[in-house]
Amino acid sequence: MSLTRGGRATGMGVLRAVLLTVASAAALCALAFAGGYVWFALSLARDEPQLSVKAEGVVALTGGSDRVLDAAELLARGQARRMLITGVNRATRSSVLARKLPVSRDLFNCCVDLGYQALDTFGNAQETRQWAQVHNISHSLIVVTSNYHMPRAMVELSAVLPELKLYPYPVISEHVNIADWGSDPAVVRLIGSEYVKFLGALLRVTLQREDLERAPPPPASQASAE
Repeated sequence: MSLTRGGRATGMGVLRAVLLTVASAAALCALAFAGGYVWFALSLARDEPQLSVKAEGVVALTGGSDRVLDAAELLARGQARRMLITGVNRATRSSVLARKLPVSRDLFNCCVDLGYQALDTFGNAQETRQWAQVHNISHSLIVVTSNYHMPRAMVELSAVLPELKLYPYPVISEHVNIADWGSDPAVVRLIGSEYVKFLGALLRVTLQREDLERAPPPPASQASAE
């Protein structure tokens, strides 16, 4: 009887230790997530940059009219020789868009490309890579999107365009006050949602990179044929 009670006591002790370990790990994960969220919120740009570089291209990721307008202004100032608007609504006609952008019609016709295929940030990156290959953009690219969206956009674009120098141009929306994010529940939720998506993109890109690094090299005959 004493052995049975002793065994039960030992089992309960092990169970408590396991539960304590799990609870401690969960608490650490929660603290890490919360700390990362605060870091993410504080790292977002509060002001639009005074970008003076000249790049081969500029890409605007749709999601707000300010993004496209700012990218078009960079093109008009000669800071890029070609522009892509990626993720354009299929119902948007180029003639309508041309009238809204601060560029001449000749510049629009020669140097502004519309991408209709992308449905999300991952798709934006794929569409941008295809566009860059077609137009021989191989060195530099200005990336224009909202400040809260920029970290995820840079993760996705860096993964598919590792050879390009990417210059972020975060757009500050007057409708999303990042500077006072802690006091606005709507902004707190927006940043939280974007933070989770950023972590997901970062994890996926990291795992894909590790898979490529672990993959065995192609046979010598195949490598020479390529």
